[in-house]
Amino acid sequence: MINIKLVKGGVDMQERIHKIIEITNLKDMLKKTGELYGDRPAYKFKTEEPEKFDIITHKEIREMIDALGTAFIKLGLKGKRIAVIGENRYEWGLSYLAITCGTGIVVPLDKSLPENEIKSLVERSEIEAICYTKKYDEIIKRLKNEGVGKLKHLISMDLKKHEDGVYSEKELIEKGKKLIKDGDRSFIDANISPEEMDMLLFTSGTTSASKAVMLSHKIICTNLMDIASVLEIHERDTMLSFLPMHHAFECTAGFLYPMYKGAAVAFCDGIKHIAENLAEYHITAMISVPVLFENMYKKLLKTIEKQGKLEKVKTGIKISNVLSKIHIDLRKKLFKEIHEKLGGQIRLFVSGAAGLDPEVERGFNELGFRIEQGYGLTETAPIISAGTDKRTRVGSVGPIFPSLEARIANPNEEGIGEIQVKGPSVMLGYYENDEANKEAFDNGWFRTGDLGYIDNDGYLFIAGREKSVIVLKNRKKCISRRT
Repeated sequence: MINIKLVKGGVDMQERIHKIIEITNLKDMLKKTGELYGDRPAYKFKTEEPEKFDIITHKEIREMIDALGTAFIKLGLKGKRIAVIGENRYEWGLSYLAITCGTGIVVPLDKSLPENEIKSLVERSEIEAICYTKKYDEIIKRLKNEGVGKLKHLISMDLKKHEDGVYSEKELIEKGKKLIKDGDRSFIDANISPEEMDMLLFTSGTTSASKAVMLSHKIICTNLMDIASVLEIHERDTMLSFLPMHHAFECTAGFLYPMYKGAAVAFCDGIKHIAENLAEYHITAMISVPVLFENMYKKLLKTIEKQGKLEKVKTGIKISNVLSKIHIDLRKKLFKEIHEKLGGQIRLFVSGAAGLDPEVERGFNELGFRIEQGYGLTETAPIISAGTDKRTRVGSVGPIFPSLEARIANPNEEGIGEIQVKGPSVMLGYYENDEANKEAFDNGWFRTGDLGYIDNDGYLFIAGREKSVIVLKNRKKCISRRT
């Protein structure tokens, strides 16, 4: 094997820009950051009165986590595997943390799966309980009645009281509060083994082809600290949750990261309501996928064109580009009206899961919207690299994260080869899949299956998938790029 480029995050190419709170596990994270940000909003909800929100504070959500975890242990779920499935809502996150911070192993399930695939994953993961929203009520009850796998306990996020053999999450929280008041510290004092599997995530694909990724507290917390060290979100931020919470990108960066940083989260009402949600909740940061940002940008341009202001905006961009060379930034003033269309508070967009059109990335930045790209996989908890508060380059997915090493294996004449990484935020392995594990690792290096190159300044660029390489008649390799 030839390695054209070896990058050690935090040593050669990447440094920690911001001070971080050192955390050993997610329970440790909740305790340390709860003491700092307890009175800050953790979740915001619209009310009938404009500009007025219902709030759940960081202190309140942590108290609910302790209570629900205590009730779970009382149900006999200590050390068991518990699934979570449903739409984005605070109860999803509450269930996740109540499971993994002292009860058992959490298994987030894709909310878009059909019944037969949910059934298969329930069997494969050997779950004994499942927390779910009312949308899945009939499916989950049917699985239990059919005796699928080890499923015993059903926990509804919507029921106000226990009903027809289904537990109410709300009632369990109240029960847990009473247990704690009476001296039950089984959850609060539970020990966490940072390096053991506590999260089991399924990759996308058909049920038979999907792999179960084993993650630990150490893996997740390493990724959280890496994010915090190079890309700042603070307690005054409000993030809009749009991507499904079972998705590793949203789970780590859109759910756990704001919890770690004391920021607030608001839940999107749907793709048609993004612009109004950005304004209503005074959103300052958002992570999503390229197609959403690309559509947002196209709509902005169409609106500008309809208003007959396109030439004026182009002139403004030319002026701001000249001023930026002497470190004068007037973009938010020049394009104030455009910013107000997206709420007027946005300071950071982060795009991941696929490559962002460079023209869209450049266009947003020229209008004064900062947008960064990130790259990673479920197997890396998930982020490997991202544009940072000091280092960014259009078209790149940023420098490698501080805790990781990366290399380009078997590069071609253009320096493009498979991206491989090693470090404490790489998965423990695939659950009960020795063949896949052998294929996934090369002497400790995780093979991403993605093709890319690292430039001389340490920026990573994605070029496609290894399995998308086509060998031409002249034996040269042509890379089929991602769509």
